[in-house]
Amino acid sequence: MKKITYLLLLVAVNFAFAQDYSQTVSNYLNANKSTLNLQPQDIADIAIERHSFSKSLNLENVYALQRFQGIEIFNSSSSFAVKNGNVVNASLRFETNLSARVNSTQPSISPLLAISKAATALNLSSPSGLVLLENENNKYVFSNGSISTENIPVKLVYQVLEDNTLHLAWDLSISLKNNENYYSVRIDALTGVLLNTHDWVANCTFDVTGVHNHKGTANIESPLFKQPNNTTKKFLVDGAQYNVFGLPIESPNHGVESIQSNPANAVASPFGWHDTNGVVGAEFTTTRGNNVRAQEDRNGNDGAGDSPDGGADLNFNFPFNFNTSPVNMVEAATVNLFFWNNIMHDVWYQYGFDEASGNFQENNYDNGGNGSDSVNADAQDGSGLNNANFGTPPDGGNPRMQMFLWDPVGPAGQPLTINNGPLAGGYLGLSATFGAPLPSTPLTSDLVLVIDDNSGVSTDENDGCDPYLNAAAVNGKIAVIRRGECEFGFKVLAAEDAGAIAVIIVNNVAAAPIAMGPGAVGDQVTIPSIMVTLADGEAIIAQLTTGATVNASLVEAGPFNIDGDVDNGIIAHEYGHGISNRLTGGPAQAGCLQNEEQMGEGWSDWFGLMLTIEPGDTSVDRRGIGTYVIGQNTTGTGIRPRPYSTDFAINGLTYDDTNNPGISRPHGIGSIWATMLWDLNWALIDQYGFDADFYNGTGGNNIAMQLVIDGLKLQSCSPGFIDGRDAILAADVLANAGANRCLIWNVFARRGLGFSADQGSSNNRLDQEEAFDLPTDCALGVNDEGLLDKNFQVYPNPSNGNINIQTLIPVGDVSVTIVDMNGRQVFNQAIVLNNTTAINAVGLQTGVYILKIDGGAYTHTERLIIK
Repeated sequence: MKKITYLLLLVAVNFAFAQDYSQTVSNYLNANKSTLNLQPQDIADIAIERHSFSKSLNLENVYALQRFQGIEIFNSSSSFAVKNGNVVNASLRFETNLSARVNSTQPSISPLLAISKAATALNLSSPSGLVLLENENNKYVFSNGSISTENIPVKLVYQVLEDNTLHLAWDLSISLKNNENYYSVRIDALTGVLLNTHDWVANCTFDVTGVHNHKGTANIESPLFKQPNNTTKKFLVDGAQYNVFGLPIESPNHGVESIQSNPANAVASPFGWHDTNGVVGAEFTTTRGNNVRAQEDRNGNDGAGDSPDGGADLNFNFPFNFNTSPVNMVEAATVNLFFWNNIMHDVWYQYGFDEASGNFQENNYDNGGNGSDSVNADAQDGSGLNNANFGTPPDGGNPRMQMFLWDPVGPAGQPLTINNGPLAGGYLGLSATFGAPLPSTPLTSDLVLVIDDNSGVSTDENDGCDPYLNAAAVNGKIAVIRRGECEFGFKVLAAEDAGAIAVIIVNNVAAAPIAMGPGAVGDQVTIPSIMVTLADGEAIIAQLTTGATVNASLVEAGPFNIDGDVDNGIIAHEYGHGISNRLTGGPAQAGCLQNEEQMGEGWSDWFGLMLTIEPGDTSVDRRGIGTYVIGQNTTGTGIRPRPYSTDFAINGLTYDDTNNPGISRPHGIGSIWATMLWDLNWALIDQYGFDADFYNGTGGNNIAMQLVIDGLKLQSCSPGFIDGRDAILAADVLANAGANRCLIWNVFARRGLGFSADQGSSNNRLDQEEAFDLPTDCALGVNDEGLLDKNFQVYPNPSNGNINIQTLIPVGDVSVTIVDMNGRQVFNQAIVLNNTTAINAVGLQTGVYILKIDGGAYTHTERLIIK
């Protein structure tokens, strides 16, 4: 990430923003302080941080901070929708009774000491050469102190603690040099104790019957037809071509690569994908431009890696080859990564993730917001495996996307062949993730067992962890080394320094070979290496210790690592972290999604799902996340607890499952939110049809995309599920006059996020209460209190489908109807009801339904749960 400072820019921006909306927000707060349970002191010092105009809502999204005596309450950013000079919607994250809860207004330790305390708490080396660069109103910017890749901003805030007190703290951020962590830290300004830490880098490690076809067009006029921001889709004709797995293909398992010509959207990227100066003509012929810089980072050092060059014609036609090591198709993989980052930028720009809202661009073309923050996207990053991540600093700071290789799937191949003697034959092995790949033609030489002097902690003279005693013998040969005390990268580099042309590492446990990681120095290795099994390796060592000559060949044989750079769902997921982090609480924030019930992983899954819907898909299809990288087929579960589907038999998750400790945080909790958003998308598609134009379409999927983006803007810092639900409902009211209100309620109620649901504290993941009821004015039901006629009883409820209906008065002939939460009738039976009658509905899938008893003079409606 480039060196930037935030302080002076934000001070200037805040001053300009405050002139417009501070009085409007203050008037609203003062008029509603009793309802909001706020005291005059709680709203006496409100600072407008950012605002941006929303075309879809036709209003201004204003973000305000709560302060006490000029000191910000950390993560108090609250969203106010302002239209015609009035607040028409507000989502607050303000604290109450401030004066009684703060512990001090004056720090006892300096901001300089706070940096040192943070470094100690994070187990970093002591900072050196810290230089004060900026200073204004208890806000400072220091140089990086050799512990951060960025300058270190420090400011006074109040941190809310578990005992509900507000402690004066120094808020600062440190970006570690490997960019796998970008820590936002609060240090107690009186004691120097670490109070709170949040990582701006989202590491996405894995945890691992009606059919509604949407091929048709809308059957009802969509509210989006009337939106002024939906214009004819236009693409910039700059001659650029990319050989990629294009929109909406999720991965190589879901489709084939193709040439995508002129894909840059003229509205979102008016000068193309390779521009940075806002003048016609590309500044770069590589995978670099205004929205993203994509490069390989196989050595994992976050430096300037190689980027494919398309030449003056911008022709990025590089071949994919999945029958060899991914390094042999790094150009094609990097192009795919560049392409999808730009797709995410351009598509979501249409729905309001634009410059003023904090999107990722080097040049904002005078459209507001802070520039100089395009995405740094690292392909085949060598600093990890089986993962991907995205680090999002506040607006104006470059995010970094790191895409890793994943473990091979299937049995190890036989890259090693012994050419002579009693051990002649082929042997299983697995290539390292660093150094050169195994060649396609055999690399042949004699094997030499490394002998070191055991001068270090190691007690094995053959593990290559200490200085070699037989370096001359290793020169020009294939070195054999036991797995042991030191890192793989260190072992292989030491052998290379001794002149070895390749390395065989012998496993030290009776298990399959593993894909070795580089460690601290593996990025310096330029020769190939493999691991073999303990049994095979020890047999080779035994033969070598007899003094026999053992000649061998190494050649690529698979299985090969899987490249995350061609799993477009994962790329979209990672980019989605940037969207949700920049929009929640406003673009000047970066840590609003750190609370226990936060749904960041859910939004990210949903972003990936939405851009990979293909014509012919149905709501009940199984949609997994990351199926490609873990070697599953397209109907696999993927890396989430359940695949996504509206079918409860496939995905029966409800709001109460967020209380289950077996559902991980944040990925498992996020998947429950994504399940609800996925249901919402399909309910809107059922209503308005599907539109394959992701940019300017008017189908139900487009409406869902707009509502979710607007909901992100309308919610405050630290949202829980109910905050997220209510923000989407508010978005529909503000944009569509509530045309989809009851549809939205039905979708969320079906998964337990109904009218009476309670999220408790969004900072507690175990206090949620689900409910399946609806507001009184929505079709198919009102709250249970208004529905439950004491003359009727339906039991057991929840039920397995065997249901008893009891009446206290004779009714006679009645019709019993059961409909699902989307309004579809799934059961109907005529019965005679004079006392107690049993009905059999055991064929119903798990879920929430509405049971209606219609007897002419008597009608009873009740919520029914099938478990």
